[in-house]
Amino acid sequence: MNPVVLIPARMASTRLPDKPLADICGLPMIVHVMQRALDADIGPVAVATDSAAVADAVKSAGGTCIMTRDDHASGSDRIHEALGLLDPGGVFDTIVNVQGDLPQIEPRLIEGVMKPFETEAADIATLAAEIVLEEEKTNPNVVKAVGTPVAPNRLRALYFTRATAPSGNGPLYHHIGLYAFRRQALERFVSLPPGWLEQRERLEQLRALEAGMRIDIEIVDTVPFGVDSPDDLERARQMLAS
Repeated sequence: MNPVVLIPARMASTRLPDKPLADICGLPMIVHVMQRALDADIGPVAVATDSAAVADAVKSAGGTCIMTRDDHASGSDRIHEALGLLDPGGVFDTIVNVQGDLPQIEPRLIEGVMKPFETEAADIATLAAEIVLEEEKTNPNVVKAVGTPVAPNRLRALYFTRATAPSGNGPLYHHIGLYAFRRQALERFVSLPPGWLEQRERLEQLRALEAGMRIDIEIVDTVPFGVDSPDDLERARQMLAS
């Protein structure tokens, strides 16, 4: 496979304004994410943004940035446009979408999201980790991945939900919002209208399942820390400083 890593970044965060440029130990957050993606060493890395300030920060750190429109509804739409600008000839057949608010993501997780493509049946690949904290099992902000085993440490996704699911005995899995798309799957995904369940749960990945696309989930042992608020930012600074 010939993957490219794309990192969507926008400035319009309501809880943490100018989030991609938030300083963490002397570097903008988006640069931390870019460096982790480069360390994964699975292919070229580019940031997709509509912000000149983000582009300047990325380029100052020696990175590649693709300027996109400012009216995209989601990161998937943004990376789709960026892919067309970066690679109009279709050289890259796999696109890894890394969220721009994961400054501590381990490179091995970025590498690991490619593993479900060992089977040709998977259209989209993603990650999940077993929930170990009881309070997370009922927290609607922790998205649960529900799937059936298809290989060791791998599930075929049946559903994603903010509810506590499935019921009964057994592990629950915390979905990690890191995706890899086969190129044709990304093309199809962004062409689809929002799904009924997608809108109800407010989970974009349900659009793919509603349309009959297959998502396989690699089970990993850790959930990367995401920055969504000023408190998260301070915690990220402390964690990286230590």
